[in-house]
Amino acid sequence: MAKFGELISSEIPVLIDFYAEWEEEKSDDVHDILRDVAAALGDKAKVIKIDIDKNETLANALRIKGNPTFIIYKGGEMKWRQSGDQDANTLISLVQQYL
Repeated sequence: MAKFGELISSEIPVLIDFYAEWEEEKSDDVHDILRDVAAALGDKAKVIKIDIDKNETLANALRIKGNPTFIIYKGGEMKWRQSGDQDANTLISLVQQYL
């Protein structure tokens, strides 16, 4: 979890997608959406995927229940959180609020 602390303490926004590998159909769509978000934001933000099955302690600590769950952090502080599907334009707009 020390690495997670370093990750979210960034001064640029960090969009994290908490997902589960076993939801393959959805994860392909979300992967495409996140690729579009990352391309649109460039180096102004970080876009990261975290597998909740491989990071169970972190997922439990953050009380990740829905899948996918998106969280935006900036400067170590959670700025926004939502479970469920999101489209690329919505995610881009949300992250841009914290640039």
